Formats: sequence, structure tokens, C-alpha cells
Amino acid sequence: MTDTIADFLTRIRNAVMAKHRIVEVPTSKVKKEITKILFNKGYILSYKFDDENRTIKIALKYNPATKRSAITGIKRISTPGLRKYEGCKELPRVLNGLGIAILSTSKGIMTDKEARVQNVGGEVMCYVY
Repeated sequence: MTDTIADFLTRIRNAVMAKHRIVEVPTSKVKKEITKILFNKGYILSYKFDDENRTIKIALKYNPATKRSAITGIKRISTPGLRKYEGCKELPRVLNGLGIAILSTSKGIMTDKEARVQNVGGEVMCYVY
């Protein structure tokens, strides 16, 4: 597999479309950081890192009344064949600030809002809204 981040995002997207409660994905350092960001921003209910089996178990978040997921869209931007880098002045705004862009910067993996505050740019990995 060449693009493990795209596989991670696709597993989450497919689980949301199938209305699964829990999705299990193979682990890596980058995936752990993306999972932490999704939890901190309120897109998922909880997560658990299983170091023994090397997996991440993610509990997806749904609205109990309407049964709609907190994640309406998740999209890979930078791919191994075509990397997308943005400077701190050109960072994207997802849905005019309602969504988040996850970036890989020299100071670690963070959202577009955090990168603007720290005045750093980097590789735009994905959009979540």
C-alpha cells in the first residue's frame, strides 16, 4: 500500500456511510496524531490505541436525534504523486472556517487554525468537515 493516510481516511468515510459505530484501522504515528486532532475537534467520540495488535479503534460520533454523523466529508488533498504545500499566508479555509484542514508542518501535525497562530505552513494532508 503506497498511501496509508488515504486508506485511513477511506476507512473512516466508508464506516460513516455504512453507519458503523466503531472502525478499526492499522496504526502509525501520523494516524495517531490525526486521530487525536479529530477527537479534540469533536468529530469522533473516542479512540483507543491498541499497541498489542497495532490498531486504532475509533468510535464515530452521531447525532442521536437525526442519526447524522459529525463527519459529513473527509477528503485527501496531498497525495504521494502530487504533494500540496502551502505557506502560512496561503493556508486554506475549509467551508469558510466551519471545517478543518490537517497539515503536516515542521512543528508537527496540526490544524490550519493552529498553523496560522504559530505562523507556519506545510503539507495540506486532508480536509474534514
